[in-house]
Amino acid sequence: MTKTHSATTQASTDLIALAQQSARLPDIGAPGSLLLAEGKNEEAAEFYEQALESDPKSKSAHAGLYRTYSALGDRHRAAAHLGRAVEWPAVVTLPYRGSGEPVPVLLLLSMNAGNVLVQRYLNDRVFQTYVLLVELYNEETVLPHHRLIVNGVGDADIRAEALAVAEQVLARSPAPVVNPPDRVLATGRCDNAQRLQDIPGVVAPRSAVFSRESLMAATAADRLHENGFEFPLLVRSPGFHMGEHFIRIVRPEELSASVDDLPGNELIVIQYLNGEGADGNMRKYRMLFIGGKLYPVHLAISKQWKIHYFSADMEDHPEHRSEEACFLNDMAGVLGPAVIHTLQRIEERLGLDYGGIDFGLSRRGEVLLYEANATMAVYRPNADPKWDYRRSSVERIYAAAKELFLARANGS
Repeated sequence: MTKTHSATTQASTDLIALAQQSARLPDIGAPGSLLLAEGKNEEAAEFYEQALESDPKSKSAHAGLYRTYSALGDRHRAAAHLGRAVEWPAVVTLPYRGSGEPVPVLLLLSMNAGNVLVQRYLNDRVFQTYVLLVELYNEETVLPHHRLIVNGVGDADIRAEALAVAEQVLARSPAPVVNPPDRVLATGRCDNAQRLQDIPGVVAPRSAVFSRESLMAATAADRLHENGFEFPLLVRSPGFHMGEHFIRIVRPEELSASVDDLPGNELIVIQYLNGEGADGNMRKYRMLFIGGKLYPVHLAISKQWKIHYFSADMEDHPEHRSEEACFLNDMAGVLGPAVIHTLQRIEERLGLDYGGIDFGLSRRGEVLLYEANATMAVYRPNADPKWDYRRSSVERIYAAAKELFLARANGS
């Protein structure tokens, strides 16, 4: 069986997956189906585009183009045609459950992955939220009354087209904006490595995009060396998070077989930053920037290099939870003034209203930059009393986000 490297497979939380579950796609017709079955994707696209010229409202043609562009890896176009095939509206009105006059907010989201989880901050007893799905937007889309636009399209590495559409929406509205798309677009992994590396106290990893073909070639190790990379190094497929499709390659001879298992035809190669502490543990701190202020989110501690809070050694290690509690309750005291100043410089350089950074600390006290963008998620801890120490810090973040949105909507 031929291995596929399509980058279109994403988590089931994608709006595309939800759309497929909510409506049966119409039949796409025998000629187009045959072309797709034979792998003639370009010819299939031409067939369905011609069908749309004859009937611009053809659900069958839109469904065919959804499947065709999905096969071609063009998720932006695929999503637009899916929405039209199942007749999804460009603007979705979410329920408002408050008793007073709501604050109307236009929330821009992509139908694909790469959104910021900001909807949870838009309390439905305070805000009336209208979700605009950018792939379905056009000049005829009627924008509902709103006092604030929140751009929820957050992943610059995979949602450039969606961010470009978000810019078009902004051009039609005088409302204030949280996270302007142009600022989000500048937060790709490779872009951040360039723009943040000159901040004193920051170690930003060398990062570059390479084609799969070049990384599987016999000369790949030499080419990486010429571009300043040494082993061990990290390779990841753009657009995936929580450690999915993200690997460390220790030796050159492992390179070809390792990248062959990753989805996507373009991969990001990242310099490995060793954040191991004197006790042999790795630490990854998460910090949010909301309205220019710093808020600690969590501290994950683990023996593993690929460290995420859900997989870290926190559940069964009370000493790790105690260390995290210190960080959450006295961030400045734990990190020290030099690190706090460095984080503030990063926040200023990013220029996001809402964003964050995942980082480690070198043994010299430098900030090891792992990731910095708008997509940083915050999850409320479960009901187990062992996590009670985390609750107040999470509630402070929710309160700060609400305060930011209200202030912007009120023109301050």
